[in-house]
Amino acid sequence: MAFSKQFSICRLLYSSLAPPKLTPSFHPSIYNGHRYQQNAIYHSKLSNLSRRGREIDLSPPHLLSYSPFSSSSSSSSSAATLSSRIGFVRWYVGMVKSRPILTKSITSSLIYTAADLSSQTLLLPSSEPYDFLRTMRMAGYGLFILGPSLHHWYTFVSKVLPGRDVLTTAKKIVLVQTAYGPFMTSVFLSINAALQGEDGREIIARLKRDLLPTLINGVMYWPICDFITFKFIPVHLQPLMSNGFSYLWSIYMTYMASLAKPSSE
Repeated sequence: MAFSKQFSICRLLYSSLAPPKLTPSFHPSIYNGHRYQQNAIYHSKLSNLSRRGREIDLSPPHLLSYSPFSSSSSSSSSAATLSSRIGFVRWYVGMVKSRPILTKSITSSLIYTAADLSSQTLLLPSSEPYDFLRTMRMAGYGLFILGPSLHHWYTFVSKVLPGRDVLTTAKKIVLVQTAYGPFMTSVFLSINAALQGEDGREIIARLKRDLLPTLINGVMYWPICDFITFKFIPVHLQPLMSNGFSYLWSIYMTYMASLAKPSSE
């Protein structure tokens, strides 16, 4: 009896503490309203996404026109061009080391040829034809005189003044401007005048007229070129760098050499 009373009391306490069971009251209007609200949210999200898609162009023309074959072909062609240039540089450096005098002489000849053609194009009237005999004289000077002399000169300077510091480089520049430059300018003007049929008196008159202005202009041009050459370029490539700087200078020199012969009186 006591056990049944205790069980009844426990059951009563449990029923009082347990949360009441809620039976949902289903109503069609409430369900339809909730579904309408969800549909409205869904459609608003879709409209926002479409608006952002219009603002951010997800398919630009360059992406639509992208072709992996064209990209690969352009990259392969650029790589081939680069490798050919590197191959030419390696070949040239190898020729400079194996046949230095011949390679530097041919380089000087080609540069003097290009410089003379450029000089005639810039300075001669368009009605006058090219003087190819003059161009051959310049090419011969570069091949037989300037190219070998550059090789021996830079080899000599590197042995006499082997350093590359600023003071040694300045000494090399002074040596060029006081020894090699005046001598080679005199040789150039004299040989070119002789090849044009001028005699000794006319050659001396040409040197008196043209040598000093040429040397003054050379002092304004060559020191910075010589500084770069002596300071940063290896000895076996210094004639090549000098020939590169000589292109503009050779245009001026070919112009000076083509001036009319002076009066020998």
